[in-house]
Amino acid sequence: MKTLTVGSVLKPQGIRGELKVKPFTDSAETFRAFQSVLIGGETYKVLSVRTGDGMVYLALRGVPDRNAAELLRGKAVEIPREEAPELPAGSYYIADLLGAEIVTAEGETLGTLKDVTKAGTDIYTMESCGREILFPAAAGVVLSVDLAARRITVDKKRYYEVAVL
Repeated sequence: MKTLTVGSVLKPQGIRGELKVKPFTDSAETFRAFQSVLIGGETYKVLSVRTGDGMVYLALRGVPDRNAAELLRGKAVEIPREEAPELPAGSYYIADLLGAEIVTAEGETLGTLKDVTKAGTDIYTMESCGREILFPAAAGVVLSVDLAARRITVDKKRYYEVAVL
């Protein structure tokens, strides 16, 4: 079963087994649509979802107290790929972008996308010749994304203006 990582368990919240989760989604509210989540290879039914300060607080069946919640600290929160919400045009799941080749509009290969850091404008981390280069995925820098070809096309001039080499 293919899964998407949608967050990471930061710590237990309170004494009743609730988990504080850092979401990897555009909005913490997305978690309200999930009926169940996978953590550490186990499936848990979602009993309740609260959000606040950009964090998600999950109560799960099978996690009755703080001790049980503590065992999940630091683990990824995943959902089955087929249960992932449809994204609007121009939005992509990070998992689908990772490993994509980054090229200029002229066809020059710059490197491979290794990581995406969520921010006001996402920050892409590219690996090129054994080193990491960061650049914003801003309009004018990223020209197009072709998931089928696993290719992200950037404007060469704008890329070199904003990249942190």
